Amino acid sequence: MTRLSVEMLAADAPEPITSAGHAQLGIAVLAGIAVIVLLITKFKLHAFLSLTIGSLALGAIAGAPLDKVLLSFSAGLGSTVAGVGVLIALGAILGKMLADSGGADQIVDTILARAGGRSMPWAMVLIASVIGLPLFFEVGIVLLIPVVLMVAKRGNYSLMRIGIPALAGLSVMHGLVPPHPGPLVAIDAVGADLGVTLALGVLVAIPTVIIAGPVFSKYAARWVDVPAPEKMIPQRASEELDKRPGFGATLFTVLLPVILMLAKALVDIVVDDPENPVQRVFDVVGAPMIALLASVLVGIFTLLRPAGFSKERISPLVEKSLMPIAGILLIVGAGGGFKQTLIDTGVGQMVLDISEDWAIPALLLAWLIAVVIRLATGSATVATVSAAGLVAPLAADMSTTHAALLVLAIGAGSLFFSHVNDAGFWMVKEYFGLSVGQNIKTWSVMETIISVVAGGLVLLLSLVI
Repeated sequence: MTRLSVEMLAADAPEPITSAGHAQLGIAVLAGIAVIVLLITKFKLHAFLSLTIGSLALGAIAGAPLDKVLLSFSAGLGSTVAGVGVLIALGAILGKMLADSGGADQIVDTILARAGGRSMPWAMVLIASVIGLPLFFEVGIVLLIPVVLMVAKRGNYSLMRIGIPALAGLSVMHGLVPPHPGPLVAIDAVGADLGVTLALGVLVAIPTVIIAGPVFSKYAARWVDVPAPEKMIPQRASEELDKRPGFGATLFTVLLPVILMLAKALVDIVVDDPENPVQRVFDVVGAPMIALLASVLVGIFTLLRPAGFSKERISPLVEKSLMPIAGILLIVGAGGGFKQTLIDTGVGQMVLDISEDWAIPALLLAWLIAVVIRLATGSATVATVSAAGLVAPLAADMSTTHAALLVLAIGAGSLFFSHVNDAGFWMVKEYFGLSVGQNIKTWSVMETIISVVAGGLVLLLSLVI
Protein backbone atom coordinates (compact mmCIF):
# COMPACT_ATOMS: atom_id res chain seq x y z
CA MET A 1 0.00 0.00 0.00
CA THR A 2 1.42 3.36 -0.97
CA ARG A 3 1.88 6.37 1.30
CA LEU A 4 -0.58 8.29 -0.87
CA SER A 5 -3.30 5.65 -0.46
CA VAL A 6 -2.78 5.61 3.31
CA GLU A 7 -3.14 9.39 3.43
CA MET A 8 -6.31 9.19 1.31
CA LEU A 9 -7.82 6.60 3.65
CA ALA A 10 -6.90 8.73 6.65
CA ALA A 11 -8.68 11.71 5.10
CA ASP A 12 -11.86 9.67 4.53
CA ALA A 13 -11.85 7.98 7.95
CA PRO A 14 -14.23 9.26 10.67
CA GLU A 15 -12.74 11.31 13.51
CA PRO A 16 -11.42 9.00 16.29
CA ILE A 17 -13.11 9.22 19.69
CA THR A 18 -9.70 9.75 21.32
CA SER A 19 -6.61 11.82 20.52
CA ALA A 20 -4.18 9.16 21.81
CA GLY A 21 -0.95 8.62 19.92
CA HIS A 22 0.32 5.35 18.51
CA ALA A 23 2.18 4.39 21.69
CA GLN A 24 -0.88 4.81 23.90
CA LEU A 25 -3.11 3.04 21.37
CA GLY A 26 -0.65 0.17 21.14
CA ILE A 27 -0.66 -0.20 24.92
CA ALA A 28 -4.47 -0.02 24.91
CA VAL A 29 -4.75 -2.79 22.31
CA LEU A 30 -2.33 -5.06 24.18
CA ALA A 31 -4.11 -4.37 27.46
CA GLY A 32 -7.56 -4.98 25.95
CA ILE A 33 -6.49 -8.29 24.42
CA ALA A 34 -4.70 -9.23 27.66
CA VAL A 35 -7.91 -8.62 29.62
CA ILE A 36 -9.87 -10.81 27.19
CA VAL A 37 -7.26 -13.60 27.34
CA LEU A 38 -7.00 -13.45 31.15
CA LEU A 39 -10.76 -13.53 31.68
CA ILE A 40 -11.25 -16.45 29.28
CA THR A 41 -8.27 -18.57 30.37
CA LYS A 42 -7.70 -17.73 34.03
CA PHE A 43 -11.17 -16.85 35.28
CA LYS A 44 -13.10 -19.05 32.78
CA LEU A 45 -15.45 -16.18 31.97
CA HIS A 46 -17.68 -16.56 28.93
CA ALA A 47 -16.16 -15.06 25.77
CA PHE A 48 -19.14 -12.68 25.39
CA LEU A 49 -18.50 -11.07 28.78
CA SER A 50 -14.74 -11.15 28.24
CA LEU A 51 -14.99 -9.33 24.89
CA THR A 52 -17.37 -6.76 26.37
CA ILE A 53 -15.09 -5.99 29.32
CA GLY A 54 -12.00 -6.04 27.08
CA SER A 55 -13.61 -3.47 24.77
CA LEU A 56 -14.34 -1.14 27.68
CA ALA A 57 -10.78 -1.58 29.00
CA LEU A 58 -9.32 -0.80 25.58
CA GLY A 59 -11.37 2.39 25.24
CA ALA A 60 -10.58 3.55 28.76
CA ILE A 61 -6.81 3.02 28.42
CA ALA A 62 -6.90 4.74 25.01
CA GLY A 63 -8.31 7.81 26.79
CA ALA A 64 -11.72 7.76 25.09
CA PRO A 65 -14.83 8.97 26.97
CA LEU A 66 -16.64 5.87 28.22
CA ASP A 67 -20.02 7.03 26.90
CA LYS A 68 -18.53 7.11 23.38
CA VAL A 69 -16.89 3.73 23.94
CA LEU A 70 -20.28 2.30 24.88
CA LEU A 71 -21.83 3.79 21.73
CA SER A 72 -19.06 2.31 19.56
CA PHE A 73 -19.39 -1.12 21.17
CA SER A 74 -23.20 -1.12 20.85
CA ALA A 75 -23.07 0.01 17.23
CA GLY A 76 -20.55 -2.69 16.35
CA LEU A 77 -22.53 -5.38 18.14
CA GLY A 78 -25.76 -4.37 16.44
CA SER A 79 -24.33 -4.14 12.93
CA THR A 80 -22.52 -7.46 13.24
CA VAL A 81 -25.55 -9.37 14.50
CA ALA A 82 -27.68 -7.70 11.83
CA GLY A 83 -25.17 -8.71 9.18
CA VAL A 84 -24.53 -12.33 10.11
CA GLY A 85 -27.01 -13.29 12.84
CA VAL A 86 -29.75 -14.45 10.46
CA LEU A 87 -27.20 -16.43 8.42
CA ILE A 88 -25.90 -18.24 11.50
CA ALA A 89 -29.49 -19.05 12.53
CA LEU A 90 -30.41 -20.40 9.08
CA GLY A 91 -27.21 -22.45 8.99
CA ALA A 92 -28.05 -23.94 12.39
CA ILE A 93 -31.56 -24.88 11.22
CA LEU A 94 -30.21 -26.54 8.07
CA GLY A 95 -27.61 -28.45 10.10
CA LYS A 96 -30.24 -29.69 12.56
CA MET A 97 -32.50 -30.81 9.71
CA LEU A 98 -29.60 -32.66 8.12
CA ALA A 99 -28.71 -34.44 11.36
CA ASP A 100 -32.17 -35.31 12.69
CA SER A 101 -33.60 -36.47 9.36
CA GLY A 102 -30.80 -39.00 8.89
CA GLY A 103 -29.64 -37.13 5.79
CA ALA A 104 -26.11 -36.84 7.14
CA ASP A 105 -26.04 -40.58 7.84
CA GLN A 106 -27.31 -41.22 4.31
CA ILE A 107 -24.40 -39.29 2.80
CA VAL A 108 -21.94 -41.08 5.06
CA ASP A 109 -23.27 -44.57 4.37
CA THR A 110 -23.53 -44.04 0.60
CA ILE A 111 -19.94 -42.85 0.29
CA LEU A 112 -18.58 -45.54 2.63
CA ALA A 113 -20.38 -48.25 0.63
CA ARG A 114 -18.29 -47.26 -2.38
CA ALA A 115 -14.99 -46.89 -0.52
CA GLY A 116 -12.59 -49.33 1.03
CA GLY A 117 -8.95 -50.07 1.69
CA ARG A 118 -6.62 -47.24 0.79
CA SER A 119 -9.46 -45.03 -0.38
CA MET A 120 -11.09 -44.95 3.06
CA PRO A 121 -9.17 -41.88 4.39
CA TRP A 122 -10.13 -40.02 1.21
CA ALA A 123 -13.75 -41.05 1.69
CA MET A 124 -13.66 -39.74 5.26
CA VAL A 125 -12.28 -36.34 4.22
CA LEU A 126 -14.95 -36.11 1.49
CA ILE A 127 -17.72 -36.96 3.95
CA ALA A 128 -16.48 -34.46 6.53
CA SER A 129 -16.11 -31.69 3.95
CA VAL A 130 -19.64 -32.15 2.60
CA ILE A 131 -21.23 -32.58 6.03
CA GLY A 132 -19.13 -29.72 7.40
CA LEU A 133 -20.54 -27.15 4.97
CA PRO A 134 -23.75 -26.39 6.91
CA LEU A 135 -22.72 -27.68 10.36
CA PHE A 136 -20.86 -25.99 13.19
CA PHE A 137 -17.58 -27.68 14.04
CA GLU A 138 -18.72 -29.10 17.38
CA VAL A 139 -21.93 -30.48 15.85
CA GLY A 140 -19.93 -32.03 13.03
CA ILE A 141 -17.63 -33.79 15.49
CA VAL A 142 -20.56 -35.26 17.43
CA LEU A 143 -22.17 -36.38 14.17
CA LEU A 144 -19.08 -37.96 12.62
CA ILE A 145 -17.44 -39.53 15.69
CA PRO A 146 -19.71 -42.65 15.58
CA VAL A 147 -18.80 -43.16 11.91
CA VAL A 148 -15.07 -42.69 12.51
CA LEU A 149 -15.03 -45.13 15.42
CA MET A 150 -17.15 -47.76 13.67
CA VAL A 151 -15.15 -47.61 10.42
CA ALA A 152 -11.86 -47.85 12.33
CA LYS A 153 -13.09 -50.84 14.32
CA ARG A 154 -14.80 -52.81 11.53
CA GLY A 155 -12.07 -52.20 8.96
CA ASN A 156 -9.26 -52.71 11.49
CA TYR A 157 -7.83 -49.27 10.61
CA SER A 158 -5.67 -47.11 12.82
CA LEU A 159 -7.98 -44.60 14.50
CA MET A 160 -5.76 -41.73 13.37
CA ARG A 161 -5.78 -42.94 9.75
CA ILE A 162 -9.57 -42.49 9.70
CA GLY A 163 -10.07 -39.77 12.31
CA ILE A 164 -7.55 -37.17 11.15
CA PRO A 165 -9.06 -36.84 7.61
CA ALA A 166 -12.53 -36.38 9.12
CA LEU A 167 -11.31 -33.76 11.58
CA ALA A 168 -9.35 -31.96 8.84
CA GLY A 169 -12.43 -31.75 6.62
CA LEU A 170 -14.51 -30.25 9.44
CA SER A 171 -11.83 -27.82 10.58
CA VAL A 172 -11.02 -26.47 7.12
CA MET A 173 -14.70 -25.84 6.38
CA HIS A 174 -15.08 -24.15 9.78
CA GLY A 175 -12.18 -21.77 9.29
CA LEU A 176 -12.23 -20.95 5.59
CA VAL A 177 -15.63 -21.48 4.00
CA PRO A 178 -18.80 -19.45 4.63
CA PRO A 179 -21.55 -19.76 5.86
CA HIS A 180 -19.59 -20.67 9.03
CA PRO A 181 -19.65 -17.87 11.67
CA GLY A 182 -15.92 -17.04 11.57
CA PRO A 183 -15.65 -16.38 7.82
CA LEU A 184 -19.01 -14.58 7.83
CA VAL A 185 -17.89 -12.19 10.57
CA ALA A 186 -14.58 -11.51 8.80
CA ILE A 187 -16.40 -10.92 5.48
CA ASP A 188 -18.73 -8.47 7.21
CA ALA A 189 -15.86 -6.69 9.00
CA VAL A 190 -13.62 -6.14 5.97
CA GLY A 191 -16.45 -5.63 3.47
CA ALA A 192 -15.43 -8.58 1.27
CA ASP A 193 -17.65 -10.16 -1.39
CA LEU A 194 -19.14 -13.38 -0.03
CA GLY A 195 -19.33 -15.19 -3.37
CA VAL A 196 -15.72 -14.45 -4.26
CA THR A 197 -14.60 -15.41 -0.74
CA LEU A 198 -16.54 -18.66 -1.01
CA ALA A 199 -14.98 -19.52 -4.37
CA LEU A 200 -11.44 -18.72 -3.23
CA GLY A 201 -12.10 -20.45 0.10
CA VAL A 202 -13.00 -23.68 -1.67
CA LEU A 203 -9.93 -23.29 -3.91
CA VAL A 204 -7.66 -22.97 -0.85
CA ALA A 205 -9.55 -25.62 1.13
CA ILE A 206 -9.09 -28.49 -1.35
CA PRO A 207 -5.27 -28.78 -1.27
CA THR A 208 -5.20 -27.82 2.40
CA VAL A 209 -7.56 -30.60 3.45
CA ILE A 210 -5.69 -33.15 1.32
CA ILE A 211 -2.34 -32.34 2.95
CA ALA A 212 -3.68 -32.05 6.51
CA GLY A 213 -6.06 -35.02 6.14
CA PRO A 214 -5.17 -38.15 4.14
CA VAL A 215 -1.48 -37.24 3.72
CA PHE A 216 -0.76 -36.25 7.33
CA SER A 217 -2.87 -39.13 8.70
CA LYS A 218 -0.20 -41.59 7.48
CA TYR A 219 2.32 -40.03 9.85
CA ALA A 220 -0.19 -39.45 12.66
CA ALA A 221 -1.08 -43.17 12.56
CA ARG A 222 2.61 -44.06 13.05
CA TRP A 223 3.11 -41.59 15.89
CA VAL A 224 -0.08 -42.54 17.74
CA ASP A 225 -1.30 -46.08 17.04
CA VAL A 226 -4.43 -46.53 19.15
CA PRO A 227 -7.61 -48.58 18.64
CA ALA A 228 -11.09 -47.06 18.57
CA PRO A 229 -12.49 -46.87 22.15
CA GLU A 230 -15.73 -48.89 22.07
CA LYS A 231 -17.25 -47.08 25.05
CA MET A 232 -17.28 -43.82 23.06
CA ILE A 233 -19.45 -45.08 20.18
CA PRO A 234 -22.78 -43.20 20.58
CA GLN A 235 -26.05 -43.91 18.82
CA ARG A 236 -26.56 -42.50 15.33
CA ALA A 237 -29.60 -40.31 14.63
CA SER A 238 -30.94 -42.52 11.83
CA GLU A 239 -31.07 -45.61 14.06
CA GLU A 240 -34.29 -44.23 15.52
CA LEU A 241 -35.87 -43.57 12.10
CA ASP A 242 -37.88 -45.94 9.92
CA LYS A 243 -36.69 -44.26 6.71
CA ARG A 244 -34.21 -41.66 5.52
CA PRO A 245 -34.06 -39.08 2.68
CA GLY A 246 -32.32 -40.10 -0.54
CA PHE A 247 -28.64 -39.44 -1.17
CA GLY A 248 -29.14 -37.22 -4.22
CA ALA A 249 -31.82 -35.08 -2.59
CA THR A 250 -29.74 -34.68 0.57
CA LEU A 251 -26.59 -33.71 -1.33
CA PHE A 252 -28.56 -31.21 -3.44
CA THR A 253 -30.01 -29.59 -0.30
CA VAL A 254 -26.60 -29.26 1.36
CA LEU A 255 -24.93 -27.80 -1.72
CA LEU A 256 -27.83 -25.53 -2.81
CA PRO A 257 -26.69 -22.38 -0.92
CA VAL A 258 -23.13 -22.85 -2.21
CA ILE A 259 -24.40 -23.25 -5.79
CA LEU A 260 -26.57 -20.13 -5.56
CA MET A 261 -23.84 -17.96 -4.01
CA LEU A 262 -21.22 -19.12 -6.51
CA ALA A 263 -23.68 -18.53 -9.37
CA LYS A 264 -24.17 -14.95 -8.19
CA ALA A 265 -20.40 -14.37 -8.08
CA LEU A 266 -20.01 -15.81 -11.59
CA VAL A 267 -22.83 -13.71 -13.05
CA ASP A 268 -21.40 -10.58 -11.40
CA ILE A 269 -18.08 -11.24 -13.15
CA VAL A 270 -19.50 -12.21 -16.56
CA VAL A 271 -22.32 -9.66 -16.86
CA ASP A 272 -20.82 -6.84 -14.74
CA ASP A 273 -23.86 -4.58 -15.14
CA PRO A 274 -25.90 -3.82 -11.98
CA GLU A 275 -28.86 -2.76 -14.11
CA ASN A 276 -28.95 -5.99 -16.15
CA PRO A 277 -32.12 -8.00 -15.26
CA VAL A 278 -30.21 -11.30 -15.12
CA GLN A 279 -27.63 -9.91 -12.71
CA ARG A 280 -30.35 -8.34 -10.56
CA VAL A 281 -32.13 -11.70 -10.28
CA PHE A 282 -28.94 -13.49 -9.28
CA ASP A 283 -28.08 -10.70 -6.83
CA VAL A 284 -31.27 -11.64 -5.00
CA VAL A 285 -31.27 -15.44 -5.24
CA GLY A 286 -27.51 -15.57 -4.58
CA ALA A 287 -27.64 -13.32 -1.53
CA PRO A 288 -26.52 -15.38 1.48
CA MET A 289 -29.78 -15.01 3.40
CA ILE A 290 -31.94 -16.01 0.41
CA ALA A 291 -29.60 -18.88 -0.53
CA LEU A 292 -29.68 -20.34 2.98
CA LEU A 293 -33.41 -19.69 3.38
CA ALA A 294 -34.06 -21.49 0.09
CA SER A 295 -32.03 -24.46 1.28
CA VAL A 296 -33.97 -24.62 4.56
CA LEU A 297 -37.33 -24.47 2.76
CA VAL A 298 -36.22 -27.09 0.23
CA GLY A 299 -34.97 -29.23 3.12
CA ILE A 300 -38.47 -29.47 4.55
CA PHE A 301 -39.51 -31.42 1.45
CA THR A 302 -36.24 -33.23 0.66
CA LEU A 303 -35.08 -34.09 4.20
CA LEU A 304 -37.87 -33.90 6.78
CA ARG A 305 -40.88 -35.20 4.83
CA PRO A 306 -39.07 -38.30 3.44
CA ALA A 307 -37.89 -39.07 7.01
CA GLY A 308 -41.50 -39.06 8.19
CA PHE A 309 -41.53 -35.70 9.97
CA SER A 310 -45.04 -34.32 10.36
CA LYS A 311 -45.80 -30.59 10.19
CA GLU A 312 -46.11 -30.57 13.98
CA ARG A 313 -42.50 -31.75 14.40
CA ILE A 314 -40.92 -29.08 12.21
CA SER A 315 -41.44 -26.12 14.55
CA PRO A 316 -39.92 -27.87 17.62
CA LEU A 317 -36.94 -28.92 15.48
CA VAL A 318 -36.33 -25.30 14.49
CA GLU A 319 -36.57 -24.21 18.14
CA LYS A 320 -34.05 -26.86 19.23
CA SER A 321 -31.64 -25.80 16.47
CA LEU A 322 -31.68 -22.16 17.58
CA MET A 323 -31.09 -22.66 21.30
CA PRO A 324 -27.44 -23.81 21.08
CA ILE A 325 -26.40 -20.85 18.92
CA ALA A 326 -27.35 -18.17 21.44
CA GLY A 327 -23.84 -18.20 22.86
CA ILE A 328 -22.28 -18.08 19.40
CA LEU A 329 -24.42 -15.10 18.39
CA LEU A 330 -23.43 -13.22 21.55
CA ILE A 331 -19.73 -13.95 21.02
CA VAL A 332 -19.93 -12.87 17.39
CA GLY A 333 -21.85 -9.72 18.37
CA ALA A 334 -19.39 -8.81 21.13
CA GLY A 335 -16.57 -9.43 18.68
CA GLY A 336 -18.22 -6.92 16.37
CA GLY A 337 -18.40 -4.46 19.25
CA PHE A 338 -14.70 -5.00 19.98
CA LYS A 339 -13.93 -4.46 16.29
CA GLN A 340 -15.85 -1.17 16.20
CA THR A 341 -14.13 0.03 19.38
CA LEU A 342 -10.76 -0.71 17.78
CA ILE A 343 -11.71 1.29 14.69
CA ASP A 344 -13.32 4.24 16.49
CA THR A 345 -10.40 4.72 18.87
CA GLY A 346 -8.07 5.00 15.89
CA VAL A 347 -6.41 1.59 16.16
CA GLY A 348 -7.38 0.77 12.58
CA GLN A 349 -5.48 3.82 11.31
CA MET A 350 -2.54 2.85 13.53
CA VAL A 351 -2.44 -0.61 11.90
CA LEU A 352 -2.51 1.08 8.47
CA ASP A 353 0.45 3.25 9.42
CA ILE A 354 2.41 0.34 10.89
CA SER A 355 1.83 -1.86 7.84
CA GLU A 356 3.12 0.97 5.65
CA ASP A 357 6.11 1.95 7.81
CA TRP A 358 7.24 -1.62 8.44
CA ALA A 359 6.41 -2.87 4.93
CA ILE A 360 4.53 -5.88 6.30
CA PRO A 361 2.26 -7.52 3.70
CA ALA A 362 -1.34 -7.05 4.83
CA LEU A 363 -2.21 -10.74 4.40
CA LEU A 364 0.76 -11.88 6.48
CA LEU A 365 -0.04 -9.31 9.17
CA ALA A 366 -3.65 -10.55 9.33
CA TRP A 367 -2.50 -14.17 9.61
CA LEU A 368 0.00 -13.37 12.38
CA ILE A 369 -2.51 -11.38 14.43
CA ALA A 370 -5.06 -14.20 14.21
CA VAL A 371 -2.37 -16.75 15.20
CA VAL A 372 -1.40 -14.79 18.32
CA ILE A 373 -5.00 -14.35 19.48
CA ARG A 374 -5.81 -18.01 18.73
CA LEU A 375 -2.84 -19.21 20.79
CA ALA A 376 -3.80 -16.90 23.64
CA THR A 377 -7.57 -17.47 23.81
CA GLY A 378 -7.99 -20.93 22.26
CA SER A 379 -11.03 -19.74 20.33
CA ALA A 380 -10.96 -19.63 16.53
CA THR A 381 -14.05 -17.40 16.53
CA VAL A 382 -12.56 -14.88 18.98
CA ALA A 383 -9.32 -14.88 16.98
CA THR A 384 -11.25 -14.24 13.76
CA VAL A 385 -13.45 -11.41 15.01
CA SER A 386 -10.59 -9.69 16.86
CA ALA A 387 -8.12 -9.96 13.97
CA ALA A 388 -10.78 -8.82 11.49
CA GLY A 389 -11.39 -5.71 13.60
CA LEU A 390 -7.68 -4.89 13.71
CA VAL A 391 -6.98 -5.28 9.99
CA ALA A 392 -10.34 -4.25 8.51
CA PRO A 393 -9.07 -0.79 7.41
CA LEU A 394 -6.43 -2.50 5.25
CA ALA A 395 -9.19 -3.80 2.97
CA ALA A 396 -10.37 -0.31 1.99
CA ASP A 397 -7.74 0.00 -0.73
CA MET A 398 -7.86 -3.65 -1.85
CA SER A 399 -9.40 -5.27 -4.92
CA THR A 400 -12.36 -7.62 -4.49
CA THR A 401 -10.16 -10.72 -4.70
CA HIS A 402 -7.54 -9.43 -2.27
CA ALA A 403 -10.21 -8.44 0.28
CA ALA A 404 -11.49 -12.02 0.04
CA LEU A 405 -7.93 -13.31 0.52
CA LEU A 406 -7.62 -11.09 3.62
CA VAL A 407 -10.63 -12.92 5.09
CA LEU A 408 -9.02 -16.28 4.28
CA ALA A 409 -5.69 -15.21 5.83
CA ILE A 410 -7.54 -14.38 9.05
CA GLY A 411 -9.41 -17.70 8.94
CA ALA A 412 -6.20 -19.65 8.37
CA GLY A 413 -4.45 -17.94 11.27
CA SER A 414 -7.40 -18.60 13.58
CA LEU A 415 -6.86 -22.38 13.30
CA PHE A 416 -3.19 -22.41 14.36
CA PHE A 417 -2.10 -25.01 16.99
CA SER A 418 -5.16 -25.86 19.06
CA HIS A 419 -4.03 -26.71 22.58
CA VAL A 420 -5.32 -27.00 26.17
CA ASN A 421 -7.25 -23.70 26.18
CA ASP A 422 -9.42 -24.81 23.21
CA ALA A 423 -12.68 -26.67 23.84
CA GLY A 424 -12.21 -28.56 20.56
CA PHE A 425 -8.91 -29.95 21.87
CA TRP A 426 -10.68 -31.65 24.77
CA MET A 427 -13.59 -32.89 22.65
CA VAL A 428 -11.20 -34.71 20.30
CA LYS A 429 -9.10 -36.04 23.20
CA GLU A 430 -12.07 -37.53 25.06
CA TYR A 431 -13.89 -38.95 22.01
CA PHE A 432 -10.73 -40.64 20.71
CA GLY A 433 -9.49 -41.71 24.14
CA LEU A 434 -6.10 -40.01 23.75
CA SER A 435 -3.63 -38.63 26.28
CA VAL A 436 -2.79 -34.92 26.19
CA GLY A 437 0.57 -35.71 24.55
CA GLN A 438 -1.02 -37.95 21.90
CA ASN A 439 -3.63 -35.29 21.13
CA ILE A 440 -0.94 -32.64 20.64
CA LYS A 441 1.02 -34.93 18.27
CA THR A 442 -2.07 -35.54 16.14
CA TRP A 443 -4.91 -33.00 16.47
CA SER A 444 -2.74 -29.98 17.38
CA VAL A 445 -0.20 -30.68 14.64
CA MET A 446 -3.03 -31.19 12.12
CA GLU A 447 -4.51 -27.78 13.00
CA THR A 448 -1.09 -26.17 12.59
CA ILE A 449 -0.64 -27.79 9.17
CA ILE A 450 -4.04 -26.46 8.09
CA SER A 451 -3.13 -22.95 9.25
CA VAL A 452 0.31 -22.86 7.64
CA VAL A 453 -0.70 -24.52 4.35
CA ALA A 454 -3.82 -22.37 3.94
CA GLY A 455 -1.90 -19.22 4.87
CA GLY A 456 0.83 -20.07 2.37
CA LEU A 457 -1.71 -20.72 -0.38
CA VAL A 458 -3.43 -17.41 0.33
CA LEU A 459 -0.11 -15.56 0.01
CA LEU A 460 0.65 -17.46 -3.20
CA LEU A 461 -2.75 -16.60 -4.69
CA SER A 462 -2.21 -12.93 -3.83
CA LEU A 463 0.79 -12.92 -6.18
CA VAL A 464 -1.07 -14.35 -9.17
CA ILE A 465 -4.58 -12.84 -9.01
